[in-house]
Amino acid sequence: MSFMIADHIVFQNEDFVAINKPSGLLTIPDREGKELSLKSILKERFGEIFTVHRLDRDTSGLVVFALNEAAHKHLSQQFEARETDKIYNGLVLGKLISEEGVINEPIAEHPTKRGLMTVWRKGKESVTEYKVLESFRLYSLVQFKILTGRTHQIRVHMKHIGHPIACDASYGDGKPILLSQLKTKFKLSQADEEERPLLNRLALHSSQLSFHGINNDHFSLQAPLPKDFRATINQLQKAKR
Repeated sequence: MSFMIADHIVFQNEDFVAINKPSGLLTIPDREGKELSLKSILKERFGEIFTVHRLDRDTSGLVVFALNEAAHKHLSQQFEARETDKIYNGLVLGKLISEEGVINEPIAEHPTKRGLMTVWRKGKESVTEYKVLESFRLYSLVQFKILTGRTHQIRVHMKHIGHPIACDASYGDGKPILLSQLKTKFKLSQADEEERPLLNRLALHSSQLSFHGINNDHFSLQAPLPKDFRATINQLQKAKR
């Protein structure tokens, strides 16, 4: 994956840098360290860089890195003490019965499936607030606010209530969103042998992040939805009309 890091910087000062991370890029290096990660790209640009929190590889959106040890300590404490506001947007399968609600279900590592998480009564407390922004025939656009930061939290909680995130291969059906699903009179163009998906990656985006800087200034950062995500919502809205 080659991309210009400058195009993805949402905000930067002497203490931290906020990035609108593309889907498919690791936030920090994995154990093997063979794959490119956002942290390694930032290291090349800034030298020393400190991880404050992370996003799943396939989730796009806001992620913050500290640029010095004092900022790292200050920001990490806020994330750990749940003093930050983290808002995500996601497309989920189906229509939710309640337009808004709170999912308070403990999450733990899956006992048999490595790398996956699951709702389990002996797991760690996990709380997700959700609000339906718009409903379509097959999908719903939902805003999530996470009050805890468990691995795969939104994905696990949405699977648990029967509305997994669209295109989620780990917790849903992993199927892409196709225009032919939405349009009754869909015709494949002659140039294409097979249909190109509207969206073929996890439909989850970290859109807003609020926290306090070292001097107690309040930061409220926003990352616009990626192009593929916006185009998909656009087509869903068209099909609804």
